[in-house]
Amino acid sequence: MTPAMRQVVFINAAHTFTHYCLLILATAVLAMVTQDKAIFGGDFGPVLALGTGMFVTYGLCALPMGWLAARFGRRAMMTSFFLGTGFFMSVAGLMDSPASIGIALGLMGCFAAVYHPIGTAVLVEAAGDKVGRAMGINGVFGNFGVATAPIVTAFVAATLGWRWAFILPGIVCFVVGLFYMREPEFDAVKAGGSRPFTEIPRAVVRRAVLILMSIAAVSGLVFNAYTLLIPKLMQERLANSPDLLPVVGLLAFIATICGGVTQFTVGRMIDRRTLKAVFMPLALALVPGLLALSFLEGWLVLPVAGLVAACVFGQVTVNETMTARYVAPELRAKLYSIRFTIGFLGAAVASPLVGYLHEATGSLAVAMLVLAGVAVVTLVCAFAFPDRQEELKPEMWAKAPEFERERGSIAQPAE
Repeated sequence: MTPAMRQVVFINAAHTFTHYCLLILATAVLAMVTQDKAIFGGDFGPVLALGTGMFVTYGLCALPMGWLAARFGRRAMMTSFFLGTGFFMSVAGLMDSPASIGIALGLMGCFAAVYHPIGTAVLVEAAGDKVGRAMGINGVFGNFGVATAPIVTAFVAATLGWRWAFILPGIVCFVVGLFYMREPEFDAVKAGGSRPFTEIPRAVVRRAVLILMSIAAVSGLVFNAYTLLIPKLMQERLANSPDLLPVVGLLAFIATICGGVTQFTVGRMIDRRTLKAVFMPLALALVPGLLALSFLEGWLVLPVAGLVAACVFGQVTVNETMTARYVAPELRAKLYSIRFTIGFLGAAVASPLVGYLHEATGSLAVAMLVLAGVAVVTLVCAFAFPDRQEELKPEMWAKAPEFERERGSIAQPAE
């Protein structure tokens, strides 16, 4: 196996652990309020809100990661991801009070924040000319973490208790980190994974980055809120009984695995089509899908939930590829840090927002309506994003009309 391929394998594993660890609480809470009522009481919302600190640290700590990687190296940062995330994931299962669990999860969020800015930058360089395909496959691994978190957590919590739902995956993540420590620092040039980056007109880059940041501001909220509420949605609409906790996990798995299939398909499409051509259908389907979930009941909820998951996760692959196509390699880790921080701050709002709306209304209907309204911003961004064939043939950027205008504006004062 080549050094680039080994990096891809570890980065994909890291993506799985990242999304898995962030969603353990969403399903474990269903067992925590029944198995340990003396500690947690019987209300869903307050216990789910224990994840707020985790998502706040997950978002804020992403900001300096690009700069830390420049100082300490990406290998050291990814090693800290595996070891720190795994350690504090297990610690959360050993705590005996809501406050201590919240602190452990918050510390876990600090280390989990390493993955997206650093791991994504490493993946882009290791992927070479097949960035879309690599992003799609990587997205499948992230979605696998999202999809397996509810079903595995539900099974472990129902059989061994909610504590082991945190301890077991934490041990696995830590052990993978020990293996990663044996990997040398990855050099894309020496590994043959790098490729020249063609200069793009600054006006086009500014437009793409502005839209990308606008998307980040809302997509983090929609993504996190939706993945958090899927187990509860399935319980309310399809399996409303404490004895059906494993069934809830299975239904949530079925719904979210649709997102994994979509990410793989979207990744392959991106290498052959412009980003806007792939982005638009996903954005167009998301809003009506969320609106439908605000009132649907029964088994029809499952296919619609799968469609929404496909749109939410498919957009992630498109958004991450935007940076790879429009930002020079030396700036990617820092821009990923800024972008993911913005997105994760939105994600941090998801947990208390869903908990509050559920407590206030007694259902998830209003939460779905709010998410549909937020998703409208993504739809507007999809319409505004550049649709450039130069994405597929970068050598065409040299003849872009924006370059002619830039040269003309520079030459004008000399006349």
